[in-house]
Amino acid sequence: MYDIGVAITGTGFMGPAHTEALRRLGVRIVGILGSSPEKSRRFADAHGIAKAYTNFDEILADDEVQAVHITTPNRWHFATAKAALLAGKHVLCEKPLTMNSRESAELVELAQSVKLAAGVNYNYRFYPTSLEARARVRTGKIGEVLSVFGNYVQDWLLYPTDYNWRVLASEGGRLRAVADIGTHWMDLVQTITGLEIEEVFADLRTVFPTRYRPQGEVETFSAKTATHQETDAIPIETEDMGAVLLRFKNGARGALWVSQLTAGRKNSLRYEIAGAQDAIWFDGERPNELWIGHRNQPNEHLFKDASLMDAAVGRYIDYPGGHNEGYPDSFKMCFRAFYDYIAAGDFDATPFFPTFEEGHREILLCEAILRSHDEQRWAKVEG
Repeated sequence: MYDIGVAITGTGFMGPAHTEALRRLGVRIVGILGSSPEKSRRFADAHGIAKAYTNFDEILADDEVQAVHITTPNRWHFATAKAALLAGKHVLCEKPLTMNSRESAELVELAQSVKLAAGVNYNYRFYPTSLEARARVRTGKIGEVLSVFGNYVQDWLLYPTDYNWRVLASEGGRLRAVADIGTHWMDLVQTITGLEIEEVFADLRTVFPTRYRPQGEVETFSAKTATHQETDAIPIETEDMGAVLLRFKNGARGALWVSQLTAGRKNSLRYEIAGAQDAIWFDGERPNELWIGHRNQPNEHLFKDASLMDAAVGRYIDYPGGHNEGYPDSFKMCFRAFYDYIAAGDFDATPFFPTFEEGHREILLCEAILRSHDEQRWAKVEG
């Protein structure tokens, strides 16, 4: 469907997710780069990919590659995204975009100067029900937004023996739960409402200041299915959970709870947006449903169905009503928006995919949240 070649960096949890979504979309994957030549070759062989790169310079020099998907740990995002853009390649980067706002601001300026597509994979935007929520809120159907609250909680780091590179500040930055999953929630509610968060008050907690790293490699979410006999004690600086109070630019108030230590919640993202007329509730573990609350008439339960939703949502629905679309489909639809933009060729147009500018805004939010927690006060979002 798209006349473009793509290279992927990273073979962990996100590498296969990007590979599958790109193939379902009809995008040709030219090659893969892992953290070692052996990993690159194993992944390429397992997924039927022709090229297994040994270093990133090989991607930059490959004329078959017009776009790069970055799925490596956070500390590599800035350097690889910058190099790819300078080499004339479009970039789709996993979140968070960079380790700090200085880096993300530089990437925003670079992307604007080279006139290339530069996106961040905030894939939760592309659940059809959340696209419908966006259409309803932005057209004023629920009235002025008064409040926004919700959570993003998981249980995969519930025990001190649960371990992954994400718990290390050196790999992902000092914020973990907020940066890894909280930014998904904040991006989503800001996109739906069209309102920016301008001030935050945060209270974060590291439940396990020491975790026990298994000797050998550990893939994301693998702790529940793998047993490791030998471990090393590792000091932890990143937070396991936290609460953030929010003030939006229109005066609306909000609250977010994030945790990776909530037993039984595997990947629970929920939001409620209350307007002056109606309210909307979404539960990411039931993503094909949208609850719509009313004051003076019965509440509604809308199930994903293109024929019953805003016309613009249809581009991001591939199956008829009653046929569920979920997490893997959200990747495919985010990438569809990205490659539609490239195919259109107008790089001055407003993208529908999450941009580097929006990724930069999330970094500024994270820095404000960390500053608020450290100083125990309200902190304004800079920039």
